[in-house]
Amino acid sequence: MKTETMLRRGKRIITALLIITGMQAGEAKAENLELNDIVNGTYRAKDISGMTPMLDGETYSRLSDDKQRIVTYSFKTGEETGVLFDVNNVKGKIRIDTIDGYIMSPTESHILICTETKRIYRHSFTAVYYIYNVKNRTLERLSDGGPQEVPTWSPDGNMVAFVREGNLFLVKLLFNNSESQITKDGEFNKVLNGKPDWVNEEEFSLSRAYDFTADASMLVWVRYDESEVPLYSFPWFKGLAPEKEEYAEYPGAYEYKYPIAGARNSTVTVQSFDIKSRVIRQLQLPLEPDGYVPRIYATAEPEKVLVLTQNRHQNRLDIYLANPRSTECRCIVREETERYIPDKVYEQFRLVEGGFVLMSERSGFAHLYLYDLNGTQKRQLTSGEWPVTAFYGYDAKTSTTYYASAQESPLRRAVYKSDQKGRVTKLSTQEGTNSALFSKNLKYFLNVYSSLNTPPVYTLCDATGKTLKTLEDNQELRTKLSTKNLGERRFFTFKTQDGIELNGFMVLPADFSEAKKYPVVMHQYSGPGSQQVLDSWSAGNMGGCLYEQYLCQQGFICVCVDGRGTGGRGRDFEQQTYLHLGNLEAHDQAETAIYLASLPYVDGRRIGIWGWSYGGFNTLMSMSEGRGVFAAGVAVAPPTSWRYYDSIYTERFMRTPKENKEGYDDSPIGRAAQLKGRLLICHGTADDNVHYRNTMEYAEALVQADKDFSTLAYTNRNHSIYGGNTRRHLFRQITQWFVQNLQN
Repeated sequence: MKTETMLRRGKRIITALLIITGMQAGEAKAENLELNDIVNGTYRAKDISGMTPMLDGETYSRLSDDKQRIVTYSFKTGEETGVLFDVNNVKGKIRIDTIDGYIMSPTESHILICTETKRIYRHSFTAVYYIYNVKNRTLERLSDGGPQEVPTWSPDGNMVAFVREGNLFLVKLLFNNSESQITKDGEFNKVLNGKPDWVNEEEFSLSRAYDFTADASMLVWVRYDESEVPLYSFPWFKGLAPEKEEYAEYPGAYEYKYPIAGARNSTVTVQSFDIKSRVIRQLQLPLEPDGYVPRIYATAEPEKVLVLTQNRHQNRLDIYLANPRSTECRCIVREETERYIPDKVYEQFRLVEGGFVLMSERSGFAHLYLYDLNGTQKRQLTSGEWPVTAFYGYDAKTSTTYYASAQESPLRRAVYKSDQKGRVTKLSTQEGTNSALFSKNLKYFLNVYSSLNTPPVYTLCDATGKTLKTLEDNQELRTKLSTKNLGERRFFTFKTQDGIELNGFMVLPADFSEAKKYPVVMHQYSGPGSQQVLDSWSAGNMGGCLYEQYLCQQGFICVCVDGRGTGGRGRDFEQQTYLHLGNLEAHDQAETAIYLASLPYVDGRRIGIWGWSYGGFNTLMSMSEGRGVFAAGVAVAPPTSWRYYDSIYTERFMRTPKENKEGYDDSPIGRAAQLKGRLLICHGTADDNVHYRNTMEYAEALVQADKDFSTLAYTNRNHSIYGGNTRRHLFRQITQWFVQNLQN
């Protein structure tokens, strides 16, 4: 029996090896990918998300896959250490089946349990929250007045604030969860307290705009008066998946405030609320009438709140030290640049012991600078001719900085630490793209690694970079894909005719032969600071370039190139598109096509291009660039004139239409008469971001220019164009368009 078992086990190992090595002869014949499988997630990589580091520095919590439990795990071993919440182990009358998320209290004695989530925009949502007592295992509703938004614990864990319908509310746990309303002027499309309007949410990646002071005596928030912002509306139809029965007889409409470039923005003020005296005060913030407040932070000192502001041109950042009680505001740091300050500066801003860390591109590359609360720069934490891409933490005791950067290559990311003397230690071990989540005490971190050819690998590491435990290596996905007919993925670099060096990657058919001539499908995004050419599993479409692999199986070579304006190569490379979005980006995509046509295995007469959102915009700009190098293209949800897009994003790179008429005129609509190649435009009718208006106005410009084209509208779909069978249908249309127009 033992011998037979060993023989069977040996046969299984040999079979697995044949599959893994991709042998296509005899018993291990490779199969083609099916589009439906790619779109429906059959090959989606497993992930480990939603980890919350716990106060002890040794453990983290995570929502179970069945969304019924909150479980704690050891950072050192990855083993389960306890259960904080279980829907089947709750005392009392309240019962819930599953949960969508949770927020730990500062003392970890209570948990806000999130249920019945309903999306609003990209970051915002309403939900019904419950307060869970960890020790007593009891659930209580946070509020009976309706769903809540962005609830937040007070620092002592005795109160919870939240927003409902534009107003701030406060719940006191020590007073039997008594609820009081702080503001009463909130109203949809008029005034919002503590939560941003559409454009501030979208472009500053912001959902909550309030905070408690350190002693929990006051609340400080941003108030957005959008009453003078112009309304935008789009139609709702009955549709299907989901079906909107209320519009079965007549269509409806959704109206919201959306400031286009140059239009009136919300008037923004910062206010404070004294919880004991219930007095509301407006801070004396010297903000320009059309300025922005991207972030506010309550420091560890109760009388000190940091308020970050920007002018409308977004080339100046002021950091104010505000006293929420006296309302006095003092500017302690001013960062000013010739062009613009990118939004990553706000996303990476962090409070640390005794001060804060600010990301700045003042040297030409994004680096980290340590300040105290008086605005005095204590020291520069990182330096070099490469950008920091993420800031993870600063240990004040050892003066050690933890971060990720593109130090090795613009194509790669690694996790590092830097000591007080500037000595840098690389913590991640694999070459590709690495990111990290650190424990509270910075003693451990979860490293997430992937590459162009490797699905994500999740490992627990200590602060020296030593791997302690592999939590997920996606070996199951690798084995599954090893049976498929996949071609080589490779990076390349070339110089344009202007002498500009650009990076790209190429996906080749599995049976590729240099003796053949192939049509090419180029995909790109090209937006300011974006990056598609990365040594990462997320490069390309559907993870692992699987949609590109599917196109390769239809006989194409697939290519992606990051042109000027994209990220990873420093401020000057990124910001040279300033005031003229689409000009250099389109030029570089056309240069890519010309370079590809020079390769012996590319048919230069059959090159196509496509992209989504900014990528759709640049598809149209590239097909109208003048040299006619693209035979076909697909633009999905494209902005066709920056005059139609929102104020914050557009003006960051273009200023206003009055200031930059020439830049705004150079658009797909302005270039309509120059369009060359077969064009398909796809757009959702309920796109709250890039409005369907863009496609309609561009279509009219093409008609009047006597240009042939095709359009495809997706009923009630937003910018992501999904739901029901929608995503599968969309990618089938893209595929068929290139097959019909490049293969024949």
